[in-house]
Amino acid sequence: MIIDMATVERVASLAKLSFADDEKLKIQEDLSKIVSFFDKLNEVDTDGVEPLIFMTDEVNAFREDVAFTEITKAQALKNAPQKNSDYFKVPKVIERE
Repeated sequence: MIIDMATVERVASLAKLSFADDEKLKIQEDLSKIVSFFDKLNEVDTDGVEPLIFMTDEVNAFREDVAFTEITKAQALKNAPQKNSDYFKVPKVIERE
């Protein structure tokens, strides 16, 4: 597959990106390298090779969920710039209409 400038512009349009002309040339070059790499991968004989679905044979290797307290509420609020007795005070970010 040949990557021409129309393809670069089409991909940029689909991705909602805009590039300068010199950037488009670099992108065209990079996309051509990527496509040639995949063409090279297509040359590899994969007959008899099962697809790799998982990287490990482990099944549902979960850790035990144990609740614990590392710091107290007072320790957590100790260095807060603004605090109430039990809570962090933060600036209002949502305005009601």
